[in-house]
Amino acid sequence: MQENEIVELNIEKISNLGLGIARSDGFVIFVEGACPGDKVKAKISKVRKNFANAKTIEVLKPSKYRVEPFCKMQKVCGACQLQFIDYDYQLELKRQIVEDAIKTIGGIDINIPLPIRSPQTKNYRHKIQYPVSQTKVSKRILAGYFKPQTHEIVNIKHCPIQPEICDEIVEFIREYAVKFDISGFDEKSHSGDLRHIVIRSSVSNGNILLTLVINSTKLSDSIKKLANEIFNAFDCVTGVCVNYNPNKTNVILGQKSECAAGDDFIEEKLLDKKFKIGSNTFFQVNPQSAENIFSYVKDFIKNNYKVPLILDAYAGIATFGICVSDIAQKVVSVEENCESCMRAAESLKINNINNLEIHNSDAAEFFKAEKRRFDVSIIDPPRKGCTTESLDEVYRLTTGHIVYVSCNPATLARDLKYLCEKGCKVESIQPFDMFCHTYHIENVAVIKV
Repeated sequence: MQENEIVELNIEKISNLGLGIARSDGFVIFVEGACPGDKVKAKISKVRKNFANAKTIEVLKPSKYRVEPFCKMQKVCGACQLQFIDYDYQLELKRQIVEDAIKTIGGIDINIPLPIRSPQTKNYRHKIQYPVSQTKVSKRILAGYFKPQTHEIVNIKHCPIQPEICDEIVEFIREYAVKFDISGFDEKSHSGDLRHIVIRSSVSNGNILLTLVINSTKLSDSIKKLANEIFNAFDCVTGVCVNYNPNKTNVILGQKSECAAGDDFIEEKLLDKKFKIGSNTFFQVNPQSAENIFSYVKDFIKNNYKVPLILDAYAGIATFGICVSDIAQKVVSVEENCESCMRAAESLKINNINNLEIHNSDAAEFFKAEKRRFDVSIIDPPRKGCTTESLDEVYRLTTGHIVYVSCNPATLARDLKYLCEKGCKVESIQPFDMFCHTYHIENVAVIKV
């Protein structure tokens, strides 16, 4: 098998990265743009020792699950890898992705149910992060998503998975950036003004917090003018922040932000609790699906414990802690991001919550110093999962159950295997579809210590 070779393939299943899987001449071939049940003509793009990568160039016989994407940019954008597959079947494929990871990586044989559906499959994404660049000749501002496996920006004019107002705001920024002589960022030369546009919108009230990420350490007059123009043009934009990121990095947000117009937060409401969300604080991109997760976790605790002591680790703005506070004796939330802890404290006041402690600390360091033991520990780490040291400490600190919330089936499976080797038992794993039309899947694992 050689690069650029054209082959006909029958797609058997899907990989954890949303690629079709086929076999030919002893090779496993990962095929972009293919659905299980398809027969495709594909072009080999890369050949390794035991596998190859390919891209679909023609569908010879479509799978019964193949549908027409509702977004015209689906094939070039790369953000919604599975949008050409029927949504119900997407859920089954995601179930299989979780099952494969848990069995092959974790060595755990457990029934994986279908993911809980997202309440919305369009306009569901309430946080967008667009990289910004500029054309060399016409000097047009480009903002959108990167093409798959590249840093070439697809200029998105309409994205049906986010609120429609976001398209209008981004188009306004394109126009007025040129008017105020604000340049787009050039990654290669590390030059230009505007690096990213970050939009957070509230489901509960429709308000929007906009953040302009700039390649600078100070606020220029032109950026200040742009911020005020946006704030004045859109009633729903209640705040425009500027984030300073002059570093040579792929990290979107720098450490410092300031409010250039309006408020530096928006409010969201989940399970009748109000939350303040800032420009540099973590909050789920699909709040309605997130509410399903919080409700699921809260119901589990309520049905199995009476006024428990709860640990809420990797807490962000203490969303889990606040949601379960009214069924707990006390909640202890741990988060290393300063702004998140500040927002969490503000949310406690809004909700009149008096039984939640906030600790601004690295989780692993907090675990080592903590003497109390908890009935339930809720952990929601980043995609890389937990360190073995953190798992050791959570295991030591927990007397009842660990509730592990994960957006990465592979690292979840690895960490569950480690906990099982210590004597824990995985009682259930429930997937939730947080990221419709992508291969990403959120999971809640309930583990008995």
